[in-house]
Amino acid sequence: MAALKTLVLGGYGNFGARICRALAGDPATHHGIELLVAGRDATRAQALAHTLDHGAQGIALDHQAPGLANRLRALGVGLVIHTAGPFQAQAYGVAQAAAEAGAHYIDLADGRRFACDFPAALQAPFAAAGRTAVTGASTVPALSSAVIDHLCADWQHIDSIDICIAPAQRAPRGEATLAAVLSYCGLPIPVWEGGRWQPRRGWAAPTPVRFHRLRPRLGAVCDIPDLEIFPAHYRVRDRVLFRAALEVGIAQRSFATLAALRHWGLLPHPEKLAGLLHRTGGVLDALGTPLGGMVVRVAGADAQGQPRQRAWHIAADHDHGPEIPCMAAILLARQLAAGQALPTGAHTSTGLLPLAAFAPEFAKWGMVTDTVEEA
Repeated sequence: MAALKTLVLGGYGNFGARICRALAGDPATHHGIELLVAGRDATRAQALAHTLDHGAQGIALDHQAPGLANRLRALGVGLVIHTAGPFQAQAYGVAQAAAEAGAHYIDLADGRRFACDFPAALQAPFAAAGRTAVTGASTVPALSSAVIDHLCADWQHIDSIDICIAPAQRAPRGEATLAAVLSYCGLPIPVWEGGRWQPRRGWAAPTPVRFHRLRPRLGAVCDIPDLEIFPAHYRVRDRVLFRAALEVGIAQRSFATLAALRHWGLLPHPEKLAGLLHRTGGVLDALGTPLGGMVVRVAGADAQGQPRQRAWHIAADHDHGPEIPCMAAILLARQLAAGQALPTGAHTSTGLLPLAAFAPEFAKWGMVTDTVEEA
């Protein structure tokens, strides 16, 4: 079987570089993948490619320039992995170009509208091309749904889902990621709570969250696809909540202050501060650690109708936390390269991967998971 020519867009960025290293360095897949590291800066793309194994190439590619489909077709690309966020303000040009070029497509989108509207917008062109497009192949909703499927496999119903991501203060932060989270800071977010949709302001009013191997942190509501996908997908009766909990309390409270300023109309575009915060964020690193993690809590009725509450925790030390958002895209790319069928057409990543598929990746980075039965 011919190697799958895989183009990683944003390939030298915070997440793209991790995906490139994984796909180029894995002996199980390097015969099945021909890697192209792509981004606007040819020098940076080539510099990363030269550090990788098995003939990876670096190329200049501006995904916003016209003629992208023709460029992908001329390069013979069979899979596009789109990591060049933020996705909150993007249209579907890259995915449409991939479909037109007859290539599969995977992205790491965490933008709620981008991911939730993706299947309806892209189903027709990818189905016609006989190719697969997957959005949100990242921590959410790929890993989060895998955890819920594992925890609630035989349950009669789910009452609540509470997810919290807790990044390490010292872990590398991408400017695009900061811009993404700041874009909804202080804006009302529709959240399924009390069995109905209610507005909660992004990053406002942080509340305590407990973890198994991390100290308790303050977590604030963030706008992600899970908030919209999970209530219907899992028929959740009461609540689906997603929060992020920064390690250093002053950082969490700073985001809450930005949320308040936007709510009062004093800071209409906090995402414009992403560059400044990215440059100055290291000032707080001395107050933090290299330990981050995530918790997924579910409550409902088990197969016998008995009330249950379970929590799944992961702890990632040594600043390895940013590897987690890359894992689903890596796993799906390996499946395509191995000729394993994925559903044609356009899909979110919800339910596409079982939790067991992530286990070797967790082990590779020394990450520890715990499943806890809670009272």
